[in-house]
Order: sequence, then C-alpha cells, then structure tokens
Amino acid sequence: MRSKRHLRKCIVVLAAIGLMWSGANVNRHEVKAETGEASGVFNMSYLFAGGPSTYTAQVDRSGETLDVVSPSYLVLNADGSLKIDDSLQTSFITAMHQEGKRVVPFLSNEFDSAIGAKAIDNNDALVTQLAAAVSTYNLDGVQIDIENVDSAYRDKFTDLVKKLRERLPSSKEVSVAVAANPTGSTKGWVSIFDYKSLAAVSDYLMVMTYDESYPGDPTPGPVASMSFVEKSIQYAVSQAPAGKIVLGVPFYGRYWNGNEADNGAGIPTKMVPTLVSRYGGTVRYDTASQSPVATFTIKDTDTPTTLNGKRLPAGSYTVWYENEQSLKAKLQLVSKYKLKGTGSWSLNQESPDTWNYFHLWADGFYFTDMQTHWAQKEVLAAANLGWMLGVATNRFAPEAKLTRAEAATIIVRALGLDKEKASSAAFLDVSVTHWASQAIGIAKQHGLMQGISDNVFAPDQTITREEMSMLLTRALKLSSPGIAAASKFTDVPAGSWSTEAIAAMSSKGLVDGFADGTFRPGAPLTRAEMAALLSRAQALFAAAK
Repeated sequence: MRSKRHLRKCIVVLAAIGLMWSGANVNRHEVKAETGEASGVFNMSYLFAGGPSTYTAQVDRSGETLDVVSPSYLVLNADGSLKIDDSLQTSFITAMHQEGKRVVPFLSNEFDSAIGAKAIDNNDALVTQLAAAVSTYNLDGVQIDIENVDSAYRDKFTDLVKKLRERLPSSKEVSVAVAANPTGSTKGWVSIFDYKSLAAVSDYLMVMTYDESYPGDPTPGPVASMSFVEKSIQYAVSQAPAGKIVLGVPFYGRYWNGNEADNGAGIPTKMVPTLVSRYGGTVRYDTASQSPVATFTIKDTDTPTTLNGKRLPAGSYTVWYENEQSLKAKLQLVSKYKLKGTGSWSLNQESPDTWNYFHLWADGFYFTDMQTHWAQKEVLAAANLGWMLGVATNRFAPEAKLTRAEAATIIVRALGLDKEKASSAAFLDVSVTHWASQAIGIAKQHGLMQGISDNVFAPDQTITREEMSMLLTRALKLSSPGIAAASKFTDVPAGSWSTEAIAAMSSKGLVDGFADGTFRPGAPLTRAEMAALLSRAQALFAAAK
C-alpha cells in the first residue's frame, strides 16, 4: 500500500432454520445466508490517517467489528533495515489487548523500489529485527507491505515471508499485503506477489483491491469498480485458498479539478458529503462501476476547505469515492467467494455510519433493520452459529414476537439435536409437512416442550418470558437456587408455576427484570430478546450438549 509519503495512502431471526413470511400467510421457508466461522468473518483495518493520539478513538468508533488493527509502526531505512516509527505507543498496544484486539503493524517501503529491494536482499537481518520488535513491544505479528519492487525479486520476496513465519511463534500473525491483479499479469511489479507460495507461508493475503485510479492518473475514474474488485478476487482464489484471502476495501476517494498536480489526489470518504453540501454539488451512482461520483464547483469567494494541510483551490471537481451502497456491494463478495474476511484502508477516513452495517454485510447477513439496533452483536452471534437467521434475506424483524414453533426450532438447533429424526410431532395441529414438524417432535422426545394439551401444540402461539425461562431451564439443565431468589421481582409470586425457572435463569445472569422491579412473566418475547438470551447462554449450551 503506497503511503501518503508517496503515492497511495491518501488521506434470521425468526427461527434457527431461517423463516420468511409469504404474504399474509404463515408459511415459513429457509432463508439461506453464507457465513464464516461461528464468531463471524475476520476484519482488520489500517491506522495511518490522523495520529497516535487519536488511534484509540478511531478504533473505538468501529465498535466490535475489528479483530486486528494495523498501525504504521514499521518502516524501512534507506539501507533496507528496520526503523520503528515514532508513532508507536505501548499504551495503545496495551489498550487494544484489553479490548481483545490484536495489533499487527505493517512494514512499508513507502513504495520506494530501491529500499524494498535492499530489504529483500538482506532478509535475514530484517527478519531478526522484526522478530525482536514483535517481542519487545508485545506485538501480535507483522504484515509485510513491500511494493513497487521488480518482479525479479519474486522468489526472494516469498523467502522473506517464509523466514519470518519460521522465526515468529505460531501464535503471532504473518500476513502479506498483495497488489490486486485482476488480469493475472505476469509482468510489472504486481507480479512479485506469488499468491500461491505466499499463502502457503503466511496466515493470509490482504488483497489491495483498490487504487484502480491512482495519484497522477489523468483520467477520472473509480478507486475500486466492482469489475476490478471481483476480477481481482477471482484471480486470488484461483491461486490460493479462499480462506486465506482478505478483501481490501477503500475508505477514501480520489478527485480531479483540472489541475494536473491534483489528478487522482486522495480524499477521505467522510469529507465528500460535506463538500457536496457546502458547494451545492450533486452525486450520481455510476451503475457500470457501482461507484458514486460527486461533482461540485468551488468559487474564489466560497468558504475555503483544507485537505491534508492544503487549501482546495477554486475549480470544478469530480470525485470518485465510496458510499454505503458501493461498500455493501463489495462486502457481499466475502460471502460469495467464502473469503477469510476484510481489510480496510484506512481508519479515520470512513463515513461515521460505516460501522452500522459493516459487520453485518461482511458476515453475510444483510439485515437493513439491524444496522442501528441494540441487539446487532447478539443477532450476529446467533446467526453465525446457525441458531437464528432472518425473516428474509434483508430483514431480521427484531421486535416481532417469537412463536412456540420458532422457539422449539431454535432450542433444538442450539443443543445440536437438529440432525436427529422425529417419527412424528404427534399433535393434531402440526402436520408432517409443517415447517417445524421435526423440531417440535425432537423437542417433545427430549422433554423440552409439550403441547398446550395432549394433542395440541399451538405452534403459532407467542411464547412468553416465563415460558422461555422454563424452556431454557430444561434445555440447559439448570437447578433452582430456591424460590426466594425470584422474590426480587415484584410480579413473580412464590406460588407461580414459573418461579423456580425464573430464579434459575436469574441466578445465571441470563434474564433480568425491568427498572420498576418487575419481570413481566406474561409478556411476549421478541426475536431480539431471544438472540440476547442465546448470546448469554452460549457457553451453557455447549456444556448441555
């Protein structure tokens, strides 16, 4: 990735099987969603814009989306040896570890071919220096980002990565930032990256599927058109396992204003809407490239705007950049090609609302109604585990009420019983063709749920908070701490049939009451609340299997 010091670095869940409403009827059908591992796909991002004093705030804005942050701590001296950048702060590394995030800085030659070549030629010394830095600063690994070096160094470059992998403990990451290669070119500096061999000696390849247009490019165009990005990924997965490929997405755009010196200059995505509004511009979405394009004109008499310490001159501007629509389209490629995850360049350039949807779309769950919902984390966890999916491919309906059939299906899935066969649900209102017939039968066979009478199950009846407490107590095999433990809820009398179940759930921290001291046992349970219960009880489900 070229830096600002050179070229590039500019500044669901209706039930566990997935249900979908069909018109006004209550017909459920599976809603498929491709997912990564149970905890979701891998997400990393670079730290470069701004400064070390703002790094923690930049990461915190992303919430719990990121697994790895990659700051610009490691650079190369003119002789190819390692230099630790002044931006390194051990307090930041400690803070990230406390948040459960790994810190894997990238090693950059700042697009200087001579320096990159010297580093590769002296890889033994460089590997020793990198290993020492990882140990000294308690780093979680290194990402190699050496670019613009002649393809004659192809094998030597791979050898550098191999030696680093052998030198560092297996718990430390060794990854490689590789240039996008949509045409499979064997010429030019992009061919220094032997995807197949590099993937064999590293944890993953961060494919830089951006800079389709570049600094100095005379022709305005997208930073990362969908065709460019997808062809780059197709080449990558033809050379290396998809599970070792990380999709690079840009948080920046490029602008042209008639000044040759500014051709393709970088601009943070977050600035573009402000400039369009300030200068009365327009935005169109280019369907061919699936990229937004902004245009506006700055007059000499207009309020000035400063970018990277430089005042934008008067003129007519064309800006190709990224927005929610274009980023969502790119993120869907993670599921389509079953990639390891995403990498983004770079934090502090994205629009503030990016993190409302990024984790959802990266994980392959396109729930537009979960983008700002309080239970997004819990829904993602349940969906990635396969316990709950969506009411449609683009909707979760978090506030809708959960039914008995849905509850049976979810619990059967969570306990890993869904592969069993039930001879019959044995209820008059649950036919063999009912979408939840097997799950209801399995739940009955295991003593988890019975009907509301001997031969009526009432599959579409809403399940209440106390009924779910009873169901989960059975499923998790919880013992009651005593009736007194439920007395803190003013509306749960000691003689109630659900008192001990509510007490058991409360003692495990799985349920809580409301601010007024009530539990509201007869209140219906929503799908969002069910996802939250599953999240809290995940370890208990594993123990109960």
